[in-house]
Amino acid sequence: MNARKEILSDALQRMQGVPVLVIGDVMLDRYIWGIVDRISAEAPVPVVKVKRIEERLGGAGNVIHNLRNVGAEVSICGYVGNDDEGTKVLSLFRDLKVNTDGVMVDSARPTTVKTRVIAHQQQVVRIDREDPPSEECPLDTSLDEQLCEHISKQLQKYRVIVVSDYAKGAITERIMNMLEGASKDNKISLAERPLVVDPHPEHYHLYRCMSVGKPNRKEAEAVSGVRIKSPESAGRAAEILIDKWKADAMLISLGEDGLLIARRSVKPHLVLPTQAREVSDVSGAGDTVTAIFAAALGAGAGHEIAGELANIAAGVVVSEVGTTPVDLAKMKRQIARL
Repeated sequence: MNARKEILSDALQRMQGVPVLVIGDVMLDRYIWGIVDRISAEAPVPVVKVKRIEERLGGAGNVIHNLRNVGAEVSICGYVGNDDEGTKVLSLFRDLKVNTDGVMVDSARPTTVKTRVIAHQQQVVRIDREDPPSEECPLDTSLDEQLCEHISKQLQKYRVIVVSDYAKGAITERIMNMLEGASKDNKISLAERPLVVDPHPEHYHLYRCMSVGKPNRKEAEAVSGVRIKSPESAGRAAEILIDKWKADAMLISLGEDGLLIARRSVKPHLVLPTQAREVSDVSGAGDTVTAIFAAALGAGAGHEIAGELANIAAGVVVSEVGTTPVDLAKMKRQIARL
């Protein structure tokens, strides 16, 4: 094994047991698998004959599943509804041995469920059931306070903090203000306890004092105003985001063009070409990048090694259909092929 493989393998091994706190929106991903052999007589739509139904963790839950698959010890802070789907989410977390002490039950709204109907390895339709907080039905202030207090008390138990924002209610101004305060008090820092934020367009105004931001190409373009057509333009966008969000570093996922990592006042920026050999479904790949990059940082890896591992993991998961967490054995095989 050459030196590069040894470094990557060692970093992957050191993720075992790394304590990670994930704050975010948990969902249930429901997959209805079937076949199509005719078109409906009622409307010009395919008739799907159901063969099996599968339920997986989605949203921040997918980040957590990726983290557990590489051996990290994980706690989750977020919300579920008072319903069967919320019970199922908690059961799936327990199966993964995830600490759910920070999961609050919000009786005012249902657990977010995304149902995908898939036939012949192709998604036919997606059905979303959700009711995120709004002006008409805001998040209960007492729940927000309880979650914020819980996080504040637990922060220093962890090596890395992940914010997985899907704008379903978990990430609020109160939460981000608390994390900003922790950063100013040196409870969060790139060197000691990194804060990795996977952003959502509805909350661009909330983000500040993060260690690493992880937008995708579209998100980076929207916030920076820079059209990303090359590594140079991606670098310009990253520099704008670092200043805007008061970040130490920016990790931009560029799809088939790989990843770009930019650090404050450090040049040149690092561009990592994609590791995907065959793309079946990009669903959840961003969660995988967030999880593996964060776990590697928490294990003491530098940005380049963390980025390479995240890139390898993303290349593994996009070859699968549906939102699928990374497979550790496949990651190891991919490293061996380098």
